[in-house]
Amino acid sequence: MPTTPRTTPRTALGTTGPETSALGLGLMGMSDLYAPADEAESIATIHAALDAGVTLLDTGDFYGMGHNELLLYEALRGRDRDAVQISVKFGAQRGPDTSWLGYDASPPATKTALAYTLRRLRTDHVDVYRPARLDPNVPIEETVGAIAELVKAGHVRHIGLSEVGAETLRRAAAVHPISDLQIEYSLLSRSLEAEVLPVARELGIGITAYGVLSRGLLSGHWNAAREIGASDFRGHSPRFQGENLTRNLALVEALRSVAAAKGATVAQAAIAWVASRGPDIVPLVGARRRDRLAEALGSLDVRLTPVDLAAIEAAVPEGSAAGDRYAAAQMAMLDSER
Repeated sequence: MPTTPRTTPRTALGTTGPETSALGLGLMGMSDLYAPADEAESIATIHAALDAGVTLLDTGDFYGMGHNELLLYEALRGRDRDAVQISVKFGAQRGPDTSWLGYDASPPATKTALAYTLRRLRTDHVDVYRPARLDPNVPIEETVGAIAELVKAGHVRHIGLSEVGAETLRRAAAVHPISDLQIEYSLLSRSLEAEVLPVARELGIGITAYGVLSRGLLSGHWNAAREIGASDFRGHSPRFQGENLTRNLALVEALRSVAAAKGATVAQAAIAWVASRGPDIVPLVGARRRDRLAEALGSLDVRLTPVDLAAIEAAVPEGSAAGDRYAAAQMAMLDSER
């Protein structure tokens, strides 16, 4: 296995965004949507990431209904706030029972959400602020305009977007520079390549890629006998069901053979593949434990040659994933898929 690098390389989020680490840490799973996480281990994992030079920390105000932001505050206590870049998603509405109630990215809701985020994080600004999804009831120009006012006031440094399509990118960028688009991108999820990625590059918008391990499918640690807890949303994901799971795990085994030839794990090969797609793409890894983080950081030492890339493409061809990445109702909310 490649060794963990001492310092994570640096890059920039698009042509207008901040300088950040070439690998980011996604914090969602430390609070929500997967199996319960250990809070002390989560904080230790964030500390380990910071110590390894990871500076891009991605959260959302609706992850655990504020818990994730409070967790991040605890992890950053005593650390240099200006040495990290905090990326926050907002807009998802949830009930006391954790149910999903839709999205609200109207200007008043946008500004209110940020006020609560700043209080939970105990900071005076966030580095990147973005709506989690396109609000079908609010023109993107209004949402971006509201965040632009927050930028002018000094509460937000950069504006990002999440899971939007090419047309929405153009409309948003006409209002204010967009640093990056957060969107799912992995060997099993490549829909952005046709239209979204070329437009993002034309506009100088970076990509922060989440789901690089397809929610664990490409981790190399999943198996068909694994039980999915009631609170784990993968229990409703088409890719983790029945014959779909069997077919997807076969792709993982094919990738494992390619990775082994490089002295890498499946996860490292999958992350390295995403990173290889361009210097404007920053993979976000959702490690919740230090051992998983160490494995992910090892991907930075994996150098994929053209021969390696061809072998990976042969093992996991484009479009070979069985099942959609979300259930039908969730897919309908993705502007990037339209």
